[in-house]
Amino acid sequence: MRDHGGDLDRARAAFGGADWIDLSTGINPLAYPVPEMPPRAYTALPTAEDIAALEEAAARAYETSASVIALAGAQAAIQLVPRLMPPGQAAVLAPTYNEHGAALHDQGWRVREAPGIADLAGADIAVVVNPNNPDGRRWTPDILADLGARVRLLVVDESFADPHPDLSLAPSLASLGERVLVLRSFGKFYGLAGLRLGFALGGPETIARLRALAGPWAVNGPAIAVGRAALADSAWRTVTLQRLERDAARLDALAAAAGWGLVGGTALFRTYETENAVAAQARLARARLWTRVFPHSGRWLRTGLPGTDAAWARLEAALSGGGE
Repeated sequence: MRDHGGDLDRARAAFGGADWIDLSTGINPLAYPVPEMPPRAYTALPTAEDIAALEEAAARAYETSASVIALAGAQAAIQLVPRLMPPGQAAVLAPTYNEHGAALHDQGWRVREAPGIADLAGADIAVVVNPNNPDGRRWTPDILADLGARVRLLVVDESFADPHPDLSLAPSLASLGERVLVLRSFGKFYGLAGLRLGFALGGPETIARLRALAGPWAVNGPAIAVGRAALADSAWRTVTLQRLERDAARLDALAAAAGWGLVGGTALFRTYETENAVAAQARLARARLWTRVFPHSGRWLRTGLPGTDAAWARLEAALSGGGE
């Protein structure tokens, strides 16, 4: 089942009202300040030089010497991965973001869900989301590098790794050859999901195949301009990392006071165990706060971070009075 956050239309249809606060995604609520756009970002096709400059900025930000391709979000990479080789046996570490399995299945792959990292061995394509969405499980680069030697292609989705750089395979990726592909999201950490920008990092042959599959102009001019500025802004990144850590701890405290237990998460989202996740979601929805529940668990509820004092106050008021 393809199931996503960000579906405020469904929230409005079910609960009515306006002035919704969307906590159903793991997107940074305080976005990178978009710089003034040069007119040619809108009026001209991106040049090869433009795209190369963006990819070089990404390589510096992710501290990698591997090959890099810019794409219209990590989701675009997920759609292309199944076409890198003829369909075979795929294994996805589960539960996780369900687009990986769905995209592979739609391209004719035989997909199995693996409960543990060792269960991925032997797959033609193995997928690990690190840190994992929605439970925040995480694996060290050494463990993943070892797994890469036991599968034909290991895909590591690092869409939520920006606040946790110690988990990233990117710095050691060049030594792993063509057997490992890392996906990075730009929009989540930088709070600009609508820009549709992400990256794939890997061996030169794998990235060349992705580039051929993606075709020309896989990213737009505004995304190139904003991406180059944001990826080079180390001061903003440092301040944002500190704020996200503080806000994640603040959210955990509110949830604990409401009687919810922490399942896990990242600095961009938290997942809690409740008595009844659907009831907990509805309780928050009545305060026009939209969160995530999952088809594989009747108790897990995931929420992103509020971005304003008013949003924090609304969430605290909705949670007061204990758990479900």
